[in-house]
Formats: sequence, structure tokens, C-alpha cells
Amino acid sequence: MDVSVGEETSHILSGLTNQLPDRDPDETAEWIESLDSLIEERGTARAQYIMRSLLQRAGSQSVGVPMVTTTDFVNTIPADQEPEFPGNEEFERRYRAYMRWNAAIMVHRAQRPGIGVGGHISTYAGAATLYEVGFNHFFRGKDHPGGGDQVFFQGHASPGMYARAFMEGRLSEEDLDGFRQEKSREGHALSSYPHPRMMPEFWEFPTVSMGIGPMNAIYQAQTNRYLHNRGIKDTSDQHVWAFLGDGEMDEPESRGLLQLAANENLDNLTFVVNCNLQRLDGPVRGNGKIIQELEAFFRGAGWNVIKVIWGREWDSLLARDDNNQLVKIMNETLDGDYQTYKAESGGFVREHFFGKTPETKELVADYSDEQIWNLKRGGHDYWKVYAAYKAATEFKGKPTVVLAMTVKGYGLGPHFEGRNATHQMKKMTLQDLKDFRDHLRIPITDEQLEADPYQPPYYHPGQDAPEIQYMMQRRKELGGFLPERRDPHEGIALPDDKSFEVAKRGSGKQQAATTMAFVRLLKDLMRDKEFGRRVVPIVPDEARTFGMDAFFPTAKIYNPKGQNYLSVDRDLVLAYKESPAGQILHAGINEAGSIAAFTAAGTSYATHGETLVPIYVFYSMFGFQRTGDGIWAAADQMARGFIIGATAGRTTLTGEGTQHADGHSPILASTNPAVVAYDPAYGYEIGHIVKSGLERMYGGKHPNPNVMYYLTVYNEPIVQPAEPEELDVEGVVRGIYLLAPAKIDGPRTQLLASGVSVPWALEAQQILAEEWGVSADVWSVTSWNELRRDGLAAEEEAFLNPGQEPRQPFVTQQLAGATGPIVAVTDYMKAVPDQIRQFLPNEFATLGADDFGFADTRAAARRYFHIDSHSVVVRALQMLARRGEVDADAPRQAFDRYRLNDVNAGSTGNAGGES
Repeated sequence: MDVSVGEETSHILSGLTNQLPDRDPDETAEWIESLDSLIEERGTARAQYIMRSLLQRAGSQSVGVPMVTTTDFVNTIPADQEPEFPGNEEFERRYRAYMRWNAAIMVHRAQRPGIGVGGHISTYAGAATLYEVGFNHFFRGKDHPGGGDQVFFQGHASPGMYARAFMEGRLSEEDLDGFRQEKSREGHALSSYPHPRMMPEFWEFPTVSMGIGPMNAIYQAQTNRYLHNRGIKDTSDQHVWAFLGDGEMDEPESRGLLQLAANENLDNLTFVVNCNLQRLDGPVRGNGKIIQELEAFFRGAGWNVIKVIWGREWDSLLARDDNNQLVKIMNETLDGDYQTYKAESGGFVREHFFGKTPETKELVADYSDEQIWNLKRGGHDYWKVYAAYKAATEFKGKPTVVLAMTVKGYGLGPHFEGRNATHQMKKMTLQDLKDFRDHLRIPITDEQLEADPYQPPYYHPGQDAPEIQYMMQRRKELGGFLPERRDPHEGIALPDDKSFEVAKRGSGKQQAATTMAFVRLLKDLMRDKEFGRRVVPIVPDEARTFGMDAFFPTAKIYNPKGQNYLSVDRDLVLAYKESPAGQILHAGINEAGSIAAFTAAGTSYATHGETLVPIYVFYSMFGFQRTGDGIWAAADQMARGFIIGATAGRTTLTGEGTQHADGHSPILASTNPAVVAYDPAYGYEIGHIVKSGLERMYGGKHPNPNVMYYLTVYNEPIVQPAEPEELDVEGVVRGIYLLAPAKIDGPRTQLLASGVSVPWALEAQQILAEEWGVSADVWSVTSWNELRRDGLAAEEEAFLNPGQEPRQPFVTQQLAGATGPIVAVTDYMKAVPDQIRQFLPNEFATLGADDFGFADTRAAARRYFHIDSHSVVVRALQMLARRGEVDADAPRQAFDRYRLNDVNAGSTGNAGGES
């Protein structure tokens, strides 16, 4: 089947007339002539209103008009509607040139012999105008009366931010020479990309993991509104800016959350997409037009779209384009060709672009090749970018995206500009340096460059130079320097002991899973008069699964538009209730958005000086596995809060099957240095862990509060015991305590278990005593991960302090008097308990649920993986038999008696609890 012209070009330009016959060309010409006259006499603004009125009328009369998702490949804002540029363009041009020079030289010097740490020259070279218009006229610092803006800088453009900070006097030449040497140049080191953890007073938002920045920016804008609507802080005059790459927009995360910004009318958010038409290896859309594609995508998602494609030099050409031939060529030229044009010459552009029709060739007949070459793209034109930013910040009701066409490596010379390899090019030849200097008009001599081509000088005209004075004044008027991160914030009152009593009481005769034990604790924490309003419960679309629907009627679900419909369950006690002042962030089926919301709330203490305590509850399988990169970015941004992996365990969720069976999240959590992970068995353990976490993160006394607590909780109901009178609280918090000492004398063994497996170990203890005369101690391991960290830290201390008495790891101290072999069991893969094996002298065996999970009863699944109570018994007997402490035939007898290879013989666990 042949593809029609309209379908062929739909990704480039919306086809309005392509597939319809023109039955009266003369009448059509009259209508077009009328529109042209209207534009000429009344301007484009009036023409826009008339056209919108006609489209609205056409719709009401059932005249089918297709949605215009893409417009011509020209600037959205007509030249006659551009505001006057308010700044001193000459001054701004000067120091912008200095910054572009210093940014490139910093990367070039970092590649000198003996260092060779690399960097990226080309991104900032092409995006400098996009940033500088913002710095000089829009980005507000933290001292602004409105509270300041949040700016998500494109990760690869970091050299430009360092170059500006150098011009502002915030960084020295020695600092610039410490680029990417974070330990060897400590004290004068600059991180490769925006890393708040590495530069906690400079960067606010980590963005170089592509796709994470767009998500986090959207949820930062939402959090700003959340703070405002809940009466915690007035954020009405704060704006969120996100600078992104057109190649980055291919990340599913970059586009996947646009609907939230549109649905919540986040007009406090602006995306600026640096459309240099190149990704890291080549064109983004060589055979297409990425700007047109993004225009359609964003407009379809409900965003306001502003295209900045051509610089002011094109205005007169477009004004003389009476027959639209130039616009037609602009529409039809593919991105791969646009990239090639900027890698060639003015003569090449004349022949291959303007030479496509006699009319367009005539348009530039009196232009020199140099003039053609100097026809700038819109992203390099201060006037055009200023007009776009002004329109974006004034637009109400929708978020805005600015699509700005630029040239990657702009001004760096023919070896760099628009080349496929420009992203990987990290240093310039001596001739490149001279050409770049000439292009920017930097007052550095040939002799200075030739003296050491590996270390060409930085340039600064001095703080008294008029352009620098102007630059500093602009920042002062806008509220101070950016980027900047400020940590000091108002402390919060932590909940008193009364809030934790529910965790200590246990569940009496009722059965309750640890998920419910946690939710009951959370409910009491939220009731605390001072602390409760700071809690931000975050759930994807599983609140009812976790028993959190009890929060709906009281805490309410956050929705800036309220609840304007008649709720189907309005008469129920646990009715679904939305409110602009709602406390619960309900992201829907959206784990990525939930972790972005967690990040924004968890860093509010620094971003806004207002502490929020995010508590994100999710299906454990869909946490670290699905959104590990987002959790890593949260760690980099120094987020604080609780992450609750509910419905945990490989065999505990019963019927859900492979994709839901979490047997490994503690291992994944262990790979993040900022995550403190626990696997509690009982509600009282949860209470002490949460209390300790609150004191560490928000108490103001811990040397490292910038962590996130990860707790795995389960859906299998058990009778939650009350807290023992002589509980080893330190052991609970640090990772292990003796839960149940052996009740008989006999051959000794130690049973270590965590989470849902602790009751299995207790049952195994009873069986060993009653049927085999074996004495077993049961230990509750609340955190295998923290025990390992402590053990490794002890080894490192001993290694770095030879001759000193080494500190014993905590787990070694706790089990110092515990004799006999150890059997460790969990509902996770064997690697989880194996983390502590090296710190214990005892013979050590691990039972775990390796391989994929599957749907079945808990008892059958546990028997299949051989992690149930009877498997613990048999394993302990095998180890004792090898030591000659029980009858050599005891393990075989036990194996046969318990039918250990029969999945239908398993009896560990119950069938209660919903998945």
C-alpha cells in the first residue's frame, strides 16, 4: 500500500490539506490573501486570535479540522511580537565569550599529559546562550524575596557553570585545574558533573544520568506547589527550569511523566531542550526532525510549546519569502542535512540549501558566503532566547517547553562544530586554540598559547572590568549566585515516645503482618501534633494492598484541583478523598514518579529550608530493581527519608509469581552507600529502627544524616509479640540480637534469621529440642547489610592502623560466646546472609531462595527452596553430625521423616494475608 504525502511527512509537519482536493483554487487564494492582509495590517497577534476563533467555530459546526500538533519549522514567536531585549548585549556577549573560553580550556587542561581525566567541551559551547540569558535575566537565587528558582543543569554542560563561577570569583584557577580530580586535588576539586554529594555547597540537582533530571524537575515543581497548598511555605514566586538534550529526550523517563505536569497545570515549570540535533554518537534523527517530533509530543501531552529555531539574521529573509519557498525548504530539510551544513561552509549552504529553488537562491543573491555562514540558529541569539523565556514564565495554566536549535561545539572550529565525534573530543590542537581565541576575541597572544599548548591560560579581565561589574549586579538583583546549595534549615520536633507505643504493644491475639505493624506506627506518627504535618506518605497505586486506605479520609490524597466528582465510595468509612491540602502523594501506577516525588520531598530541607519526611511505600520488587537509578540520584542529592519495600520476600507473596517475588532487594540496596537497609521481623523492631532513623536523619546530631532507611515488610500475618522487657535495643538498631536463647542443654547450634523467616527459626528451635535433643539459640538479624558494613569498616580500620589492637565487628562481638555451627535462613537469596560469613569463626551454612520465584502456597514454595523450618532442622543436624555431636544417621532420618523433597509436605507459614 502506498503511503500518502500527508502520512509521509506527518512527523515533520501536520498535514492539514495534503489529503483533501481543492475544488475552488480561486476562492482558496482569496481566503489566503485575506489572512495575509490581516497579518500585514493588524499583526500576528490579531491573526492568531482570528484563526483560533475560526477553529473554535469550525469545531462547534462539526467541521472536521485535524489537531495541529506541529507547526512550520520557524520560530513560534513572530519577530513583531518579540519584546525588547532589556540587557547590555555587548557586556553579556563579552563575558559569555570569556566563559566559553575558560570552560573549554578547563577541559583541555584536564586532558594534559599525566592527568588525562577528560571532560566534554562541546555541550556548553553550543548551549552558552541558553544558560546566559537565564543567568542574566531569569534565574533567581536563594536570596530573592520569592525564595529563588530551582535549575536542573544539563550534566555535560557542567564546565560552563564552573567557568561562570570563576568569573564571579567563587572559584579560582586552582579550582578549575582540579576538574575531575576529586581526591588527588581535594580542597580544589570539581566534580565531573552536577553531583551535590561531591560538591554539597555548589550543586543542587544531579542530572547526568539521562532521563532522571526531567522526572525530578517535574516532581520538584509539584513539590513546590505541595508545600504551598499545605501551608508549609509560600512558593508561588519560584520557578523550576530543566535544561535537557534532544538526544536525552529519547529516554523513556524524559517523556514518560509529562502528563503529571500538564494535569496539575504546573506553569511554574519550564523545560529548555538544547536541540543541537546530535546525541553522543551521531544525529538524533538524521532522517527526520527531532524538534518537530518533540513539538508534537509535548503539545499532545498538554504542554505549551515555544520553538526557537532561527536567529535574527533570518528575519528579513523570512519577511521577503512571499511564496513560502524558504519555509518549505526549512520544513523539508532533514536534521542530518542541517548537521552537515554546519560542518561545511557558507558556499556549501548557498548551493545545497538556498539553491534548492530559484526563489530562495535569489533571496541570498546579494549575500556573501560569510554572511550566509553567519545566519545563526535561534539558540545562539540572545533576542530570540530572551523572548522565549519571557513568554514561558508569563504563560499561565500549562508547563512550557522551549525547543531551541543550536550547534554542538559552536565556535570551537571546523574540527568540532557539528561533527559526530564532537561529544568525545576533549582537547584542541594549537590551531584550534588560536581559531577559538580569534572567534571569541580573547586577549591572549600566540606566544602565550605556544608556550605550553597543553596548558593555555584562563582569562579573566578582573573584577573591576565594567562587564564583570554588570554581571555581578545582575546576579545581585536576581537574588544571588546559582547554582548554590544551602544546608542550614529549621529543625523539626521529633515525635515523643508515646508515638511508638503501638509498636511495642504487639498485636495481642490478633494476627498482623509487619506491613500492618508499620502502617499502624505511621498512623500514630502522623497524629503527632508538631511532627505529623511534616510526614509525606508516598504510594503508587497500591495503598489498599498496604492497608494505607485508612489514611484517605483523614490525611487525604493531594490533588491541587481537589475532588470535583461524586465519589463512588463516598458513604464508606474509608472513602477515597482528594484535596488541595492533602498529605498523601499518590502517584498512580508510577514507581519512577514516586521516587522522583520522594527525592524532591527528601531534599526539601536543603532546597527550601523546610524539612519534609517522605515515607515511600511500594511493592518491594518494584523498588530497587525498577527505580535503582532514581534511588541513586536521590542519594547523590542527599535525600533523607524512609523507603518501605512492602510485600517483600521470595515466597511470602504467594500467588503473584516471578515478577512479584522479591528475593534480592537487600542485595541491591547494599550497592547504594546512602541506603541503610533493615529486614525486621516484628513491629517492636520496626519501632526502634524508625525512631533511630528519625534521630539520625532529623535529630541534628549524627555526623552523616544524609541517608535513606530501607525497611522490608511482609504481608504474612502473625501474632506480633509485645516488646521483651530486657530487649537489646542496640542490637536491634545495629543489626543483630539474641531473640530466643536455647531452653535445653545439648549439642549447640546457632540459628540466624531475619524478617519473615524468624518464626521459621523459632519453630526449628522447638523441633530440634523436642525431637533431636539439640540446643539452638535464635538470633534476629535486623540488618545483614549494616552488619557487613560495620565488619568491613573494622577491617579497614585495622588495615590503616597497623600495630593497634583491631576493633572487633559488632556481629563478632554479639556472637562471641555462641558456640556451634551457624545456620542462616531468610526469604532471600543466599547472598544476603552470606554478607557476614567472613566475620564469624563458626562453621556457617546458608539457606536461601535463589533462582526465580513462582506462584504457589507459602508452604510449598518454602519447601521447594528448602528454607522452611524442617530444612533448617536438617541442615543443623548435618553440620552437627559432621562434628560428631549427633548421631551420624540423624540427618538422613530427619530428611526422610520430614519428606524434604516433597513440596506438598511443607507446612511452614500460613495462607493468610492478601497480595
